[in-house]
Amino acid sequence: MDRQHHRLVTGVASETGTTEAPPSYIGIGPGAGGGGVDVVSRDAAAQALGAVVQLHFDKTVEKKRCADAQKQELWRLFLAFLLVLAVVLSAVATSPPARLQCRHLWAPAGLISLAHLAFYAAVTHHLRCLNGFRYQRRCHKLTLALAADRLRMLKSAGEVVAAADVEVPYQEPHESYLGKFRRSWAVHFAFLIATFAFSVAAAVAILCF
Repeated sequence: MDRQHHRLVTGVASETGTTEAPPSYIGIGPGAGGGGVDVVSRDAAAQALGAVVQLHFDKTVEKKRCADAQKQELWRLFLAFLLVLAVVLSAVATSPPARLQCRHLWAPAGLISLAHLAFYAAVTHHLRCLNGFRYQRRCHKLTLALAADRLRMLKSAGEVVAAADVEVPYQEPHESYLGKFRRSWAVHFAFLIATFAFSVAAAVAILCF
């Protein structure tokens, strides 16, 4: 997960071990009668915040594209899974009674179980990737909103602003946001249980009744 902390005002270490300030940097230290406050010019802060906004906007778009690609792959897996179940059940339904009987139930039940296990393994991987991309996109959106808000605040600021007021830490959603992912896992698991029960019950009904 790309975790970032955008510090807009930093010193440049020199060969002698001291810290040299960039041209847009103004430090008010205790020796100057201040309280150790770092300030930066408004133009430099606006430029830096604009770069942060653009960075997280690009990241948000990138994560959305990745999430959409995972969704498409999930739909392809879902259609392939339903096709396999349909082929197995249609083969059971159209087989002559002398070839497949109730004692042969283990064959279609085994194929159905293997199909469910393969589908579960594939979907688990893609669902984990999808949730990861969604979470990262949410983080970038929150950080983008914070950077854009601080950029708007600069319009009413003076010629210099405190460095702490324009720093943009990487934002993460509240823990309640993770409940969305738990619900998606629960729906996925419930769907597998339902399709497995229906497929086995259909095979039993065809062969044994």
